[in-house]
Amino acid sequence: MEMAPNVVPEVPSSRSQPTKNLRNPLPLSATQEQEVRKLYYARVRAQCADEIKEFAQCAKGRMFSVSWACKTQQFNMNSCMLAHATYAEEDAAREEWFAGVADRKRKKEEEAAAVEARRMRLIELTVKEEEREKAEAEAKRKQQEASKAGKGWWR
Repeated sequence: MEMAPNVVPEVPSSRSQPTKNLRNPLPLSATQEQEVRKLYYARVRAQCADEIKEFAQCAKGRMFSVSWACKTQQFNMNSCMLAHATYAEEDAAREEWFAGVADRKRKKEEEAAAVEARRMRLIELTVKEEEREKAEAEAKRKQQEASKAGKGWWR
């Protein structure tokens, strides 16, 4: 049996489908996003290091007067930060984070292997120590038996 055609025509969705980000295919967890933000802020601060340094030198030793005494340095610093705090810079930080995933994974595996090696070494040392203590206890027991064997009940 053939079905009748739809009476209501399909209307194309006004919302566009979200495009897939092929370079960064996975959504990041909150912790990972925080790491990306740290990279992003560090990149922006690195680009505005001179302006930040000028403001810090001006603000050094001041408390309340910073607002008006260092107004131009603060304006220059904020302008630089706003100029460099772009979506492109955030994307670059995200790409840098994704590029470092393999390095972080390798480093974590190396640390885990080092911990496992230390654990195995500790177990080995513990076993040797227990064997040594057991041998000493056995030697002491034999020595006590030998000293008792030479003596009679009257001594």
